[in-house]
Amino acid sequence: MNKLQIWLAQTRANFLLLAVFLVAIGLAYAAKYSPEPSFNWWHASLIMLGTISAHVSVNLFNELSDHHTKIDFLTRRTPFSGGSGMLTEGQTKPAQVKFAALLTLLVAAGIGVYFTFTAHWSIALISVVGALTIVFYTSRLSKIVMGELFAGIALGSLVVLGAYIAMNGTPAASIPEIVPLEVWLIAIPPGILTSLLLLLNEFPDVEADKAGGRKHLVIKYGKKASARLYTAGMLATFAIILLLPLVGVSSFWLYLALLPLPIALKASQIAIRHGEDPVKLMPALGMNVIVVLATDLLIAIAVIIQI
Repeated sequence: MNKLQIWLAQTRANFLLLAVFLVAIGLAYAAKYSPEPSFNWWHASLIMLGTISAHVSVNLFNELSDHHTKIDFLTRRTPFSGGSGMLTEGQTKPAQVKFAALLTLLVAAGIGVYFTFTAHWSIALISVVGALTIVFYTSRLSKIVMGELFAGIALGSLVVLGAYIAMNGTPAASIPEIVPLEVWLIAIPPGILTSLLLLLNEFPDVEADKAGGRKHLVIKYGKKASARLYTAGMLATFAIILLLPLVGVSSFWLYLALLPLPIALKASQIAIRHGEDPVKLMPALGMNVIVVLATDLLIAIAVIIQI
């Protein structure tokens, strides 16, 4: 592997599409509700850079923590879980990963500060919640059964809301003046999906995580209960998407985001039936990634069609 391949693997670059699609939802709604006739591509680019930097940072802090706690030496790596293996194989060094994690966090924070002054003070609050989640997700939150919740909030719903506010916010405006009801409600499904992405990926690593001191939902409640929770989360996600046009909040174009529903139901079925068997569960992990990314992308496309 050359250096580029090593760092793409180390940063878990294959998962960064999640950040791109979440920002795309916020930017699409910003364009739909924009008070300005032109779209500010410079600000859109900064928001995308800041969010991707934040996602890279949390991935690196996670890898660093799992290396120190020896979790990555115990996991059975899959394309969806178990870490990148770059630290355990000696391809990168902890000091290098820590430097990269801090650097990308500073990039994200700097962009957050910029939009705090140019758009709205609430960006500072969103940035602080995001930064705390990035730094303490593995070392603290995942040990008190709060990791999935904060991942969904900070790396899901708040990305959508933050992108929207950064584009359309003005310093003197109040939050209700800036953010329409539709944007508040549509930010919920991506948050749930981010939590579910993390939840199902925890199934294969339960024993290693437990040995490393983690205490997440799958460890606390077991795989059977967690599989039912995963299914309930999927049903809630698509129920919200189904209801928003029916109550007149969103356009019926939003129903494009229902297309991944059959895959979500299949993944849920596999999780319930085969959650205890890592080999038989593997197809569900792939389906889970497809559902999360496709649903987020289709929400953004549904909004863009309306502009």
